[in-house]
Amino acid sequence: MLRENEIQTFLQRVGWGSAQRWRLAGDASFRKYDRLEGASGRAVLMDAPPPHEDVRPFVHIAKHLHALGFSVPRILAEDHAAGLLLLEDLGDDTYTRLLARGHDERALYELAIDALIALHRVPEAAVIPTGVKPYETPRLLEEVNRINTWYRPLVHAPAISSAAQHEFDAIWRKVLPQAWAAPTSLVLFDFHVDNLLGLFDRPGMKACGILDFQDAVAGPVTYDLLSLLEDARRDIDPTLAADMKARYLAAFPSLDPKAFGTSWAVMAAQRHVRVIGTFARLKIRDNKPHYLVHMRRLWGYMDQCLQHPTLADLKAWLDVYVPQNFRNVLTS
Repeated sequence: MLRENEIQTFLQRVGWGSAQRWRLAGDASFRKYDRLEGASGRAVLMDAPPPHEDVRPFVHIAKHLHALGFSVPRILAEDHAAGLLLLEDLGDDTYTRLLARGHDERALYELAIDALIALHRVPEAAVIPTGVKPYETPRLLEEVNRINTWYRPLVHAPAISSAAQHEFDAIWRKVLPQAWAAPTSLVLFDFHVDNLLGLFDRPGMKACGILDFQDAVAGPVTYDLLSLLEDARRDIDPTLAADMKARYLAAFPSLDPKAFGTSWAVMAAQRHVRVIGTFARLKIRDNKPHYLVHMRRLWGYMDQCLQHPTLADLKAWLDVYVPQNFRNVLTS
């Protein structure tokens, strides 16, 4: 009731107190989203309660991307202390819903790739706003270690020794710098079909709406590409994925394909291990088991990227400490 009172006070203050309101969605975080409909039209309420959430990064990146010409929700009203934002309502046509309705898959992915091309064409000094941190090794190591902290208990794997843990960290410290074989840009971090919208009444890259970017960092250009094309949530035809990579590379003819491939492999391994650990945490800590349905797909992606010679030591470690019999996860 205290939270509801905070929300009502905010809505009254910004002129939406009498609007109808209903739940749109929640996600893997503590954030929730409600749609409002009133005399002024429609808007979306982001409920991001402190101390678990902080709306300031979302506001900062949203205003930056909007200034660069991308279709992100405009900030209509904000209360940072309360963790409440009133956002432009960009509609319901997420890529997930469009694909379920049979929309042209290739056209949607081309549009998303073109949006990333446009983002990565902005010079590094201009595309990364003040205050956005680089995706540094300490954070990357914390994320991959979720596989030891959360995934291993989930599958009842034996505890590892301190020597094995040291070896795991050393392997990552060796390979992570190679992700920067590709150029650096603004990494939106959760660039996948659940967070993209079709806005087909808008021209060019603006037809791709972008919903989620509050975790943005400065990092390799490969990260958002592989988030889209090696999506934990859906299978993508390998031919389509290869064509989309080729489309991206054709836009940057000076980009060395071998260096790009190395960066892709390292960032893919890091992201997939992070997500495997995060989905295990959601099950154990937050009682959200439905993400486990994606584990088999994530391990499939890992099998692919571990074939890259740069990741030979990581493959060897996983084969010993997370062998195949610990990769078959129940879906509930």
